[in-house]
Amino acid sequence: MNIKQKLLITILVSSFAFTALPCEAKMSPNASRLYQEACTAEHQQDLKEAISKLEQAIADSGPDVMLYTKLAGIYTEIDDYDKALEIYKKVIDLNPEDAFIYISIGNIYENRGKYNEALEAYNKALDIFPEYKYNYLNLGNVNYQLKNYKEAIKDYNLFLETYSGHAESRENLADSYLAVKDYANAAKQYQQVYNKNPESFKRYAQYGIALLNSDVPEKSVEILEKAIELDADNDSAHLGLAQAYQDLGRNEDSYNQYQIVLKKIPNLNTVRLDYANLLADMQKNTEAIEQYNMYIKAFPNDVKGYANIASVYKDLKNYDKAIENYAIALTKDSSNIDYKKDIANCYHNKKDFENAIKYYNEVLEVQPDDYNIKFNKALALHALKQYDESIELYKELLTAKSEKAVKDNLNNALVSRGHERIEQENYEGAIEDFKTAIKSGYKDGYVYYGLAKAYRADGNNTKASENYEKAIAINPDKTLYSAEYSDFISSLYTPKTTVQTTLGATGELPSISLSMDNTQSANNPPKKSEVTMKKNEDFILEGDKNYKEKNYDAAVKNYQDALQLVPNDAVTLLKIGNIYKLKEDNTKAVNYYQKSIIVNPDYTDGWFNLGLAYANDNNLIESQKSFEKVIELDNDYNFGYAYYALAMALEHQGKIEDAVKNYKLFIKHNNDKELITNIQEKIKQLQK
Repeated sequence: MNIKQKLLITILVSSFAFTALPCEAKMSPNASRLYQEACTAEHQQDLKEAISKLEQAIADSGPDVMLYTKLAGIYTEIDDYDKALEIYKKVIDLNPEDAFIYISIGNIYENRGKYNEALEAYNKALDIFPEYKYNYLNLGNVNYQLKNYKEAIKDYNLFLETYSGHAESRENLADSYLAVKDYANAAKQYQQVYNKNPESFKRYAQYGIALLNSDVPEKSVEILEKAIELDADNDSAHLGLAQAYQDLGRNEDSYNQYQIVLKKIPNLNTVRLDYANLLADMQKNTEAIEQYNMYIKAFPNDVKGYANIASVYKDLKNYDKAIENYAIALTKDSSNIDYKKDIANCYHNKKDFENAIKYYNEVLEVQPDDYNIKFNKALALHALKQYDESIELYKELLTAKSEKAVKDNLNNALVSRGHERIEQENYEGAIEDFKTAIKSGYKDGYVYYGLAKAYRADGNNTKASENYEKAIAINPDKTLYSAEYSDFISSLYTPKTTVQTTLGATGELPSISLSMDNTQSANNPPKKSEVTMKKNEDFILEGDKNYKEKNYDAAVKNYQDALQLVPNDAVTLLKIGNIYKLKEDNTKAVNYYQKSIIVNPDYTDGWFNLGLAYANDNNLIESQKSFEKVIELDNDYNFGYAYYALAMALEHQGKIEDAVKNYKLFIKHNNDKELITNIQEKIKQLQK
């Protein structure tokens, strides 16, 4: 509704109102005639004549509210607002409680863009006649123009309580909500206008942006696409659509919308942050960094620019640049704990654990119960070998929440501290740490290796041997464990015993003949080492007896008792392996055969039987290696049976040429005519 239409209604209402109000002076008959003539002239659009008649009437009758009101209205129609205001003020002097005159004055000020004056006039009318609800539209419009959006929202809502179908005021209400970022209410109002008359709806861009910021990206895309369809040059709609696509993960579509606007307005830096974020999401990191830098240059005090570019540098593992930008962000927002967390994480990733701990501590001053920060701090302390502190922190974390990662790291720290305590000769403390780790589920051989070292240093050879064996069993590829175990065995007392063995290809128990040095006399009592060797011999003899009688479990116990006295006896280890082979416990057989060659790396019987055990497990590659080692040590071993066993291992791997070669070598070393005939036939079959 334009200003003149508003004034016409006001004048008619005002005139009607005054017919019921007493006047200070009654209009003269002549003045009344002139008033009617003025009305006729106005109707005929002869406004100059109407003004003349009214001025004559006023001259004849004196000051009169009706005549002044009519005259001010006509001056308004010819856009002589100063004259109209001058006359309206005379009406106010005559009747200061006429609300509609203030509304008319407000209309003039509003039409001239003097919104503060208009607001004052409308508020005066409201004070006089609060029941006149239409005035809330005037107040809402003026407050909207003055960007007093909260007041405008209040006024429009009061107006719409009575005039709910007024589309223009509802659109302005929606715009006001949008201006104060009350996006949900803005979207609600736009939707009402749209639903009522979608054909005449124009505010698609604003509606779409309200939906976007109300976390309804799917609907906002629909509305913003319609906005662009109606107006392809609507930059706000393009940018809103870019953000909606971005929220939906439609990054390529979002990228295209940003490109449309930025090509047209290359210096539009206000959107550069969102655009850079999109590029970062698309892994276009170089372009993203360029856009962030442009944004930072345009808005050097916006902390988000520094924080976001730091995040990209962090993803690129350029931790120095990331720290630099997070630090700037922190100077601008010193209370932001997240920036401190990010800086700590960057220092942690670049293995600058001392600085990482510094920032972890600052975070924990504000958030003392932050589980992840405590865990990261414990990891940093662990990396710095500050085991006592890290272990205490891991334990504290486990009281709050039992997590495998924390438990595993606690065990690692305990084992590491245990090895450190060995170096410090704190063997008791080391053993305690290792046992605690084992009890908590630590399974790697490193912990048993540590126990072995601690017990060895503490003089407990039995426990040392037991734990070396456990370490080797768990990590057979760790040559350090085997080498140190061999050194440990060699360091023990070596008996004056000559052992001769003969082991058949079947891997049965070898015959053993012992020659002992028995030169001691009654007047010369045996030394402790000789007593030990006598006990060792007795255990072995008892074991051999039980073996022959097939009391295998008793035999194993006898042999193990012997090993407690002389742990480096390869033959006894082999005997135990043979018993487990007979019992078809191939895993334990392999274990003891391995121990026999650890004790004596040149022990051909140990290597040969190990090869047979591997063959039983169909581990042909390891079987092949074992037989090759036998041949390396003794190429005539057991009448060439090592060649025969090696040939079979090769044949089963499909290595026919190498198998034939070793079968022929076996024939050279063996004199069993029947077997040789069978092998020659096999060679013919393989060479077909």
